[in-house]
Amino acid sequence: MNIKKIVYWLATLLMCALFLFSAGMYLLKYEMVTGFFKEFGFPVWVIYPLAIAKILGVVAILSNLNKTLREWAYAGFFFDVILATAAHYFAGHGLIGPSLFGIVLVIISRIMLTYRK
Repeated sequence: MNIKKIVYWLATLLMCALFLFSAGMYLLKYEMVTGFFKEFGFPVWVIYPLAIAKILGVVAILSNLNKTLREWAYAGFFFDVILATAAHYFAGHGLIGPSLFGIVLVIISRIMLTYRK
């Protein structure tokens, strides 16, 4: 197993774990997440659809059934972590946090995708 394949799988599994953790928080800690969404000025009705989209994105990336769907999942994850980082920053939480780590993981996973086989 070469190093590029290891980097791909490590980044991808950590990325997927981050998004599954996030989706789990959205589904299991709804009241807490609602507070964050209200603080950021986001509509709370989007919490459940966003959680489902994150789960489906992980499935699309790990299953590798459809290349176009996988690319859309990467794009969705990228926009999610960019917007989450901006929301936390403008709410006064700073830049450093799980969403910034998510940006790095999404970028590494997508770049290393070509080396996974």
